[in-house]
Amino acid sequence: MSRAHTHLLVMALAICSAAGLHAQVLDLSRYELVDLTHPFDARTIYWPTSPHGFELQRLSYGRTEKGYFYSAYAFSAPEHGGTHIDAPIHFSDSGHTVDKVPLSQLVGAAYVIDISSAAARDRDYRLSVADVQSFEREHGRIPAGAIVLLRTGWDRKWPDRKAYMGDDTPGDASRLHFPSFGAEAVRLLVEQRRVGAIGVDVASIDYGQSTEFEVHQIVAAHNVVGLENLRGLEELPPVGAIVIALPMKIENGSGGPLRAVALVPRGEK
Repeated sequence: MSRAHTHLLVMALAICSAAGLHAQVLDLSRYELVDLTHPFDARTIYWPTSPHGFELQRLSYGRTEKGYFYSAYAFSAPEHGGTHIDAPIHFSDSGHTVDKVPLSQLVGAAYVIDISSAAARDRDYRLSVADVQSFEREHGRIPAGAIVLLRTGWDRKWPDRKAYMGDDTPGDASRLHFPSFGAEAVRLLVEQRRVGAIGVDVASIDYGQSTEFEVHQIVAAHNVVGLENLRGLEELPPVGAIVIALPMKIENGSGGPLRAVALVPRGEK
């Protein structure tokens, strides 16, 4: 069992003492907690064809007649925008809806592939099979159930829509330019490595100029989820971190807002 999977078991299970009367408590002081989520606000970036963005309506704010403070809000947002999850049904009519995605795909060992240098030279760069093979030569074979995260460095451009997306024309998704996964690399990850999820710090698991959304189709056909608009991947080591990526549990949803965090063992960055 890999060190990353050992950390996952420690995190997921309380270990009984010899007498069976006590349980060990997870010692979070051993980990650095990294927030992989952009805040949801009026500047949150959504796909150009989305009908609207994130909206927050104040319902109450202030002192009540009885003297105590009370606040409450209502929010609305498309499923796909900001840091969010793509459930398989987003691109497969037989895929899991977001409420049916197994928790085992949302908590797992993170394998972080860094293509930021290549992306800085070519904003349409796509992860290749050779990139995956190079990563594995250095860090070992990516195991089944892993969460593969692609670091492009694009999160530094957030929330500048034009810099982040490559274009800011309302309603037009034909002129977008940003890097992401390549179809053949994802086919390797999904069909041969059998990963549980893939994620990236750009707006889509397909690169900006994609018109067929091949990566979405491949992962959805295998009930693999996609995590989009992540941030902070530079704070994770290539291997050794645990990712917890829990979306809003929308019944029959094709995706939804996501709070993603990573547990990084101290001293392993």
